[in-house]
Formats: sequence, C-alpha cells, structure tokens
Amino acid sequence: MEKRTFENLGCTTSLLGFGAMRLPLTQNGKIDEEQATLMLDTALDAGVNYLDTAYPYHNGESEPFIGKYLKKKDRKSLYLATKLPQWLVNSLEDAKRLFNEQLLRLDTPYFDFYLIHSIDKKAFDKMVELGVVAYLETLQKEGKIKHLGFSFHSIYEDFAYIANFRPWDFCQIQYNYLDTEDQAGDKGYALSEKLGIPLIVMEPIKGGSLANLAPELASKLQILDRTASSASFALRWVASHPNVKVILSGMSNLKQVEDNLKTFEPFVPLQDNEWQVLKEIHDIMLSRLGNGCTGCKYCMPCPFGVDIPGNFALWNKYRMFQDFESVKKSWENPEVQSTRPPVCTECGQCLPLCPQHINIPEDLKKVQMELSHPR
Repeated sequence: MEKRTFENLGCTTSLLGFGAMRLPLTQNGKIDEEQATLMLDTALDAGVNYLDTAYPYHNGESEPFIGKYLKKKDRKSLYLATKLPQWLVNSLEDAKRLFNEQLLRLDTPYFDFYLIHSIDKKAFDKMVELGVVAYLETLQKEGKIKHLGFSFHSIYEDFAYIANFRPWDFCQIQYNYLDTEDQAGDKGYALSEKLGIPLIVMEPIKGGSLANLAPELASKLQILDRTASSASFALRWVASHPNVKVILSGMSNLKQVEDNLKTFEPFVPLQDNEWQVLKEIHDIMLSRLGNGCTGCKYCMPCPFGVDIPGNFALWNKYRMFQDFESVKKSWENPEVQSTRPPVCTECGQCLPLCPQHINIPEDLKKVQMELSHPR
C-alpha cells in the first residue's frame, strides 16, 4: 500500500483512505454491518490506516458503527478522522456538546484528525465569532484533537480566506480531473502547496460519476489499459499530485474496495499520454455544459425563491454525463419544486449580479425544457 508522510505532523498514512459515508445498506436502509466489516477488514489488511467518518453520515449511524469496529482493532495503529457539523452550531455550548457526543459515539478519548465540516467564509466567520475555533485549539492542546483542519465545498475565494486565516495542520477539498476549476480546484491545490497545508482529497471519483463514463469516453481509457477501471485513472490523477496525502474513497461494496486497493498496490503515477487523455475527457465533458455557472451564489437570494445555482448545477451535471438518472432524484424531489425554473418571473434582478454574465432567466427556461423532457 502506497504511504504518504505529513512532514509537518510527523505521521504517515495510507494514500487510500476509507470514507464511511457510502457503506452498504440492508433492505431497511441501515448499515449492513456484516458486509461493511468485511470491506473494512479487507482494506485494513491491505495497509489502509486512515478511516474517515462524520456526524451526519448514514443519518448518524456511521460514527457509532466505526466506533464499534475500532474496538476490535489496535487503535494506535490507525488514524481516525471525524468532523464538527458546523451547521448545527449556534453557540459555543453546541460545539462542546457535539464534540463530547462524538467522543462517546466513537468510543475514543481522542481524534487523530478533526475537521470543521463543509465550511465556507460565512460559516467560518460564525465559528470564529462564537469562539468555536479557539475552543478546538484548546482541545488540541489537551490532546483530544491531534490534528486540526477543515473540509471545504465552496468557491476558491472562500478557500483562500480560510486557508490564510491560521496555520492549519491539513485541509480537505473536493478534487478530481473534472473539477479543476470548481470549488477550491487547481488554484486551491497550488495555494495549499504555497502555504504548506497538506491535502486530504474527497470525491476523487466525483461521487462515482467518473467510474461510469459514457462509452465513447470510457473507450479512450480502455485503449490506454484494458485491465484498468475508469475509477483507477481518476484516483491516479489525484494521487499524482504530491501534496495530496490521503485520497478518500466512499466505497459501497467489496468489489470497489478491491479495485481501489489494486490501484495503490503499487501506485503508478500518470504518464504523459495518460495526463493528455484525461485532459481530453475533461475538455469534452466541460464542452457539454449548458452554461458557466460557478455556484458563487452572487445571484442569490432570488426574491421568488428560485434556486438558481442549484438548478444550473443539475442541468450541467445532466449535460456533462448525458445521464438523467444521475439527477432524476434531485430534480423530481417534491420538497424543492417551489425552487424550480417555472417559479422565475424574469424580473431580472439577478442579471447584473452574475460575474459570468449569464442570461439567467433564459437559461432557466432551457433547464426546465431539457430536464422535463430528457433524452
């Protein structure tokens, strides 16, 4: 198993990390503990030593399951990561209560890696103002947190603000060969190197999307190596960035575990021709986008309740992957129909606010037409 060292922390982790957010389920929607245990055993026996969970995963069941699993293992040989659900924190007491609850859920006296979960500038400022960041720093001094970081799903400007705010031990971003200009992206990676912040990467396969490419794109990878999965190329792309120390894979079955282990036993960096083919696939997929919405939310809130960036995100995902099933559940969710394009009155308030100069009302009409009558 390929290992990477956090030079600033003095610890060495497996390059492949086990993400416990997409564990196999039983028919009643609960974690299939027998199958999940087999998957974890297989990964750990192969050298994986980094386990990642979070308070909300599997409706709160992931942390207790991982805690129970770890009681059978040598805790000191593994690195355990979990995250503070900042959206549930409205006071310092909330943060203290949640942290102590997580210690009980995971039945552990400390966390190796602890993150402020899914932060953006607004939420981070709130955590600072409430004294939560200072509290977490105190917990680190007490040894209850070994390494402190944050996970991120917002725009680059927010990433730069948070990354520069204090000396972080590490941070976690979404990064893959398709999202180079989305969220933190390539600019965030470069900044992390400049600031000396080691990276943990989530969504290296973009929620599984890059494992299920359209046939004409998958064939380009098959020409390179007929024995390799599309997912393995996505993982190798991320792993070929030296400041990436752990790549989290949210594995859902034993076959995925075995395929991911194969990719890192041993890890082979991408060759020049492989970089070129992945860049070609990236360019083809981005050329299918309906528009250039970056999700910055400068157009929000809409006075009539339209989720402008949310609708564009679904539209662009449908177009990129040419697969309605990938967006069907979200698009047809009855709870959010009041945020869909038909609610738009074409008032135009959003138009001068868009940095990309998108004709938002006209594109919302296209969203409605294409997703209501998918090919």
